[in-house]
Amino acid sequence: MTAIAGLGAAAAAAPRGAALLRSAESLRIRTLRFEGLERATADELLALSPVHPGDHLLTADVDGLEQALARHPWVARVEVHRSWPPALTVRVVERHAAALVDLSGLYLVDEAGEPFKRAAAGDGLDLPVVTGLSRADYVQRRDAVAPRLRGALALARAWREGGRDAAARLSEIHLDPGDGTTIYVGDEGVQVRLGTGDLEAKLGRLEQVLSALRAEGRKAEVLHLDNRLHPSWVTVRLAKVDLLRAQGQANEPGPERAGGMGGRSIAPPHLDQLKVASPRGL
Repeated sequence: MTAIAGLGAAAAAAPRGAALLRSAESLRIRTLRFEGLERATADELLALSPVHPGDHLLTADVDGLEQALARHPWVARVEVHRSWPPALTVRVVERHAAALVDLSGLYLVDEAGEPFKRAAAGDGLDLPVVTGLSRADYVQRRDAVAPRLRGALALARAWREGGRDAAARLSEIHLDPGDGTTIYVGDEGVQVRLGTGDLEAKLGRLEQVLSALRAEGRKAEVLHLDNRLHPSWVTVRLAKVDLLRAQGQANEPGPERAGGMGGRSIAPPHLDQLKVASPRGL
């Protein structure tokens, strides 16, 4: 870099020397070297680049190159450095998708809560989906909506970092202004109503209840952790087959539910101390 800076200073001091430098084949860029690529490809970035092999090393528009490459959806930041033999080293910091968000179409959202790309089949991502936000609200009331989206991402991060995905994968986070947060977990899509407030403590109680249900060989259909009068309670509605077994009807077909939110309210993790209340129609 010292030699390159010296050549640039000489060119500035002597117009004739500058002309010689511009025409010198020895200072033509031989290659653009990209570092840090995982999702973006070198070909995609070269197609965006205003600088190409064969351009002059000293007069290449490095700032314009950085701005152009930042238009690629996966690119978060770019740093370009001149190097010798004549080349440009392009260091790329890519975005990391933290979730999908439904805004009248699925979009990838990064860890800062910024939607940055419409999801495509080739993205190959298995991520939780955030629902309940409208595209119109996000565009027109972004300052109010963005914190809710970031809160959903914080919940997804807590779920993942707590190792809970191994037992029950988090598939959806639904946000509702009145009811708060509802998540869907596991292969069966168990509905977990978290409500509002103290989500970290609620996730801990949920983990205890799910563990206790697995130990009993039972499955839940809906779990309520949104009881405002008794915040430490968890109400469980068992899956239909488990309710039939509990009533001694394992071999009998049961009628469809007519409604109601039957289940059992529990202070985790002692499931065996609680009464099962059947939904109406069973």
